[in-house]
Amino acid sequence: MAEGGHYDIVVLGGGSGGYACALRAAELGKRVALIEKDKVGGTCLHRGCIPTKALLHAAEVADSARESEKFGIRTSFEGVDMPGVLSYQQSVVDRLWKGLQSTIASRKIDTILGDGRLVSPTSVQVGDALYTGDHIVLATGSVPRSLPGLEIDGARIITSDEALRMDRVPGSAVILGGGVIGVEFASVWRSFGAGVTIVEMMPQLLPLEDEASAKQLQRAFRRRGIAAELGTAFESVRYTAGGVSVSLSNGKTLEAEVLLVAVGRGPVSARLGYEENGVTLTRGYVDVDGLCRTAVPTISAVGDLIATPQLAHVGFAEGIMVAERLGGLDVRPIDYDGVPRITYSDPEVASVGITSAQAAERGIAVTEVTYPLGGNGKSVILQTQGQAKVIAEAPAGSPGPDGQGAGPGRVLGIHLIGARVGELIAEGQLIYNWDAEPADVAALIHPHPTQSEIIGEAHLALAGKPLHFHA
Repeated sequence: MAEGGHYDIVVLGGGSGGYACALRAAELGKRVALIEKDKVGGTCLHRGCIPTKALLHAAEVADSARESEKFGIRTSFEGVDMPGVLSYQQSVVDRLWKGLQSTIASRKIDTILGDGRLVSPTSVQVGDALYTGDHIVLATGSVPRSLPGLEIDGARIITSDEALRMDRVPGSAVILGGGVIGVEFASVWRSFGAGVTIVEMMPQLLPLEDEASAKQLQRAFRRRGIAAELGTAFESVRYTAGGVSVSLSNGKTLEAEVLLVAVGRGPVSARLGYEENGVTLTRGYVDVDGLCRTAVPTISAVGDLIATPQLAHVGFAEGIMVAERLGGLDVRPIDYDGVPRITYSDPEVASVGITSAQAAERGIAVTEVTYPLGGNGKSVILQTQGQAKVIAEAPAGSPGPDGQGAGPGRVLGIHLIGARVGELIAEGQLIYNWDAEPADVAALIHPHPTQSEIIGEAHLALAGKPLHFHA
């Protein structure tokens, strides 16, 4: 481990944004120090994306075992061995962590383990050692939020951090928050046999997703036995002999073994020397411009620390962009509408681009089509329900070169719900980010039978030549 010194770039925080910046900067010939107080990989690898998705896969296996008879396969479901599940989960994390450490070492990046604090616009202190750089990149990430007066005890009132380490399946759970984290844990725990109720103060689950997808998810969750109190605020919680009693603004009281607080994540920026050295904050988030530059010319910030979508792949993109900017390459701001989003529940929800509501708010005239998974052969084989919704600019109205009316303009949003649709949204983000029109996609051939056909079929319908489509 290096003991102080000068670098081209000092990165404070080894999560998705920080290590991506370090790796790309090293590729560009920069001498880089990466400072991390825990383990490289950050929240995503150790307390977020990866361990959560491992739990969700275990949940999928449990459902498959429980429901195998409907496919003609006789098996028995004997229960969930949570220590075994956690062992599998940790093996996944450990394998990826070892690979990441090896990659970082291969790029000749100096990794410094310890708490870092910004002490000047060009230096970070870790213990007694001072690391200076021509440029500092802040990437200190986020932590679970709570609500005023709601104290996390780590046993009966927990966050996702504690939920990931639980060595038992709770008999019942109230989940406060119907965003991605809350919905994913509801899906896991229900598959493992728990009774689950989600409390969400907005009128739909996944408030940032298109209303049509949210309605489909809510119906699917009801069929699975997951309850939801929507448009309802949390008021208070008290301990009971068996767990907790949660009071809601609609007058209801919910009893459960645990309360999972999943109301979002807040930036880690307090007491790190940011404001003292000229970095401005808004509600704890570091203020940046479109190229992730702060008010201090020698300091940039990326990832959950800034007010952009809290997604690992956003952190990757921001870290790479900053590294390339510092390396003298031509870069451009990220179009955050064009970032794919996935909720890995059962069913999955995936999207890219804007929703119908956002189009209306922005005054954009649109045309849209919804293609049900019931018309897709592979989805019927998988016994999944859902839909693909595509939103495009409304036709201009002037006749085209063939004398017919002009077709829809560029695709503005793709919204999918159903089993495994998260694997399809990569095509959706290409369609959106390359400004494709429905006619462009309709000309492409999608392999049969695959779920990818739902994207092709929706665009065929928008282009005016539907195939397997029932209006």
